Amino acid sequence: MRLQETERCFLRSAISVCSRSILFLLLFSATAVAHEVRPAYLELRQTGPETYDALWKVPGRGEDLRLGLYVELPSVCTNLTRPRGSMANNAFTERWTVKCAGGLIGGRIHIAGLNATNTDVLVRLERLDGTSQVTRLTPSVPSLVVEAAAGVVDVARNYIVLGVEHILTGIDHLLFVLALLIITRGGWKLLKTVSAFTLSHSITLSAATLGFVHVPQRPVEAVIALSIVFVAVEIVRVRRGLESITTRAPWLVALAFGLMHGLGFAGGLSEAGLPQGHIPTALLFFSVGVESGHFLFIGAVLSLIGLVRRIHISFPRWTELVPPYAIGSVAMFWFIQRTLSFLS
Repeated sequence: MRLQETERCFLRSAISVCSRSILFLLLFSATAVAHEVRPAYLELRQTGPETYDALWKVPGRGEDLRLGLYVELPSVCTNLTRPRGSMANNAFTERWTVKCAGGLIGGRIHIAGLNATNTDVLVRLERLDGTSQVTRLTPSVPSLVVEAAAGVVDVARNYIVLGVEHILTGIDHLLFVLALLIITRGGWKLLKTVSAFTLSHSITLSAATLGFVHVPQRPVEAVIALSIVFVAVEIVRVRRGLESITTRAPWLVALAFGLMHGLGFAGGLSEAGLPQGHIPTALLFFSVGVESGHFLFIGAVLSLIGLVRRIHISFPRWTELVPPYAIGSVAMFWFIQRTLSFLS
């Protein structure tokens, strides 16, 4: 009896927190889609002692709009070719060749307009000897000084932060984790479920990033939204006293759908790129960053639940259906939107 009372207390506390959180997500989703905050990407590939091929990729929306970010190279650099730009897949891509007298070492690269945005820029410099320098620029630090050599520590630091940011700005992935938290009611079952989710999406993340699996990104994003709808429906079934495989073995559902979420993570990583010579390190620490973001989110939700439990507020029984219906509504909106995007 004490165990049942504890579970009911946990669920009712979760409802109060989730209801407020999901209400915000419903309002937010009307004007934005998941993964709206995406990093820009600058690659400088050295082709000679003083020449570099430049690739500049800036997030955009539709066919005409792009972020107002612009690359400013050291004053010793001059363009050998005119920049060639194109807009595709909600991103503006520009390529050109540049010559820098004496090379780039010691020079400063600045991203104009970055301090007026909420995005980051991943800068990768590939040298002739195969070594690379990978640096993450932010609105507060919009420039970097080119170093003579780059270390593994720099790559690890940049990619773990990139992984954390990717998951914390991925509203759809967070909603899936939130739905799993509600249906497992916390505890040991939640730990097993999250571990299964981690294992499965790590497999597809690695396979897709290394080129062993090739799946179009838009259908993947649609299936991810559908996975959230599925778990939301399962929560409603539980509230009505029905049993299902999700309640008996939620880890199995997390294992299956985690494969698709891993392909979604791979799409985010492909936008940033992987540094040649440090691919295993970048992939490992991006995965570590994603998992760190997962547990930061879970920890925050459980902390809010613990705080609400101390208040001892009673809620009507019908409010137990608010979180799953809200989660399912947001996810169904994404599913329809994403399905239409790749069918049109």
